[in-house]
Amino acid sequence: MSEVLKIFKIGGGIIDDAPQLGKFLAELSRLDGRKVLVHGGGKGASQMLSDLGIEPRMVQGRRITDAATLDIVTMFYAGKTNKQLVALLQQHGVNALGLSGADGNTIRAIKRPVKDIDYGFVGDLPEGSVNTGLVEQLLEAGITPVFCAITHDGQGQLLNTNADTIASRLATALAGRYQVELHFCFEKDGVLADINDDSSVIPQITPAQYAQLKANGVVAAGMLPKLDNAFAALDAGVEKVIIENALKINEPVKTVLCRS
Repeated sequence: MSEVLKIFKIGGGIIDDAPQLGKFLAELSRLDGRKVLVHGGGKGASQMLSDLGIEPRMVQGRRITDAATLDIVTMFYAGKTNKQLVALLQQHGVNALGLSGADGNTIRAIKRPVKDIDYGFVGDLPEGSVNTGLVEQLLEAGITPVFCAITHDGQGQLLNTNADTIASRLATALAGRYQVELHFCFEKDGVLADINDDSSVIPQITPAQYAQLKANGVVAAGMLPKLDNAFAALDAGVEKVIIENALKINEPVKTVLCRS
């Protein structure tokens, strides 16, 4: 039986709130076994862009990344935010190592092709984009990798890449070696049956149940892409996907997505 690997993805809402971030990392440090953390960027990069007179541009929740924007998000994601998370994990006794996709050639992306929208220096992750050998070496050495949302193309170009996508690709790439649990952590306790009732957490969702929830309009809007990616990860060999409150990862209330 292969060992369990837990991959956690946290977003900007937690990163922007120092007390909540500290609580999440303390809870994460209590978990035994191998772990990977993937993080987004928070509001710091957008604030600095605005301070420099560069208007942050978003389309359908995705950042348009021109050359100036790439410089700023690299400083924040791969620099300040990543190293702050590593330092806090070290404080809690977790031997963490901060990484971009360029470090150790761990994640190689391709620049998103221009179609209806030119996203600029944004990276997509094809199959085979993760250097699983190096990531496994780090995990086997007892190191917790902490990945930011910056990758590279192998030709010297850094690329801004969606953190949810990075977490999902890491999970599917490592599923052949470990029993991978992919955890998406945000401010709710899980997927809600009633968006206005925080206590209406759906404890388990199978593909058939998910189809029914979509048909009934229970799951819609921003949760759809996350759940679509989650079920795709299950199809690719990930053991389970968990949607949970970032501050309650050691508590039983959460939504578990299952293959059947």
